[in-house]
Amino acid sequence: MSTKKIIIINGPNLNLIGKREPDVYGNISFEDFFAEIREVYSAEVQLSQYQSNVEGELINKIHEVGFSYHGIIFNAGGYTHTSVALRDAIAAIKTPVVEVHISNPYSREEFRHNSLLSGVCKGIIAGFGLESYVLAIDSFL
Repeated sequence: MSTKKIIIINGPNLNLIGKREPDVYGNISFEDFFAEIREVYSAEVQLSQYQSNVEGELINKIHEVGFSYHGIIFNAGGYTHTSVALRDAIAAIKTPVVEVHISNPYSREEFRHNSLLSGVCKGIIAGFGLESYVLAIDSFL
């Protein structure tokens, strides 16, 4: 069995997981969480992660990995609801993308109920806290 290459790409403000709104995003930093899941999946997955608050950098990363990785797990943060450019980047690549949200966008403000990305993603996982990323990894296995 060959090891699959999967990347988690996080968008704006997700560098503040563990500090930002802990009632919504939890108390553990993404770095600590990522270290844990990377260890758990080390035999099956070559897991990497990337985070940027800049839309163009996210697009560049999607282009960079979008033809050579087995899967992209993408939490676009606030760009989920606003970025046609990120939608176009996902539509342009071959690697399947799973859209992930830590919170349930439908239980939050109405503007979060619409995703411009969902229509070009393999699937959507939302509302399970950081466990949403684990469910997304499992979807590629």
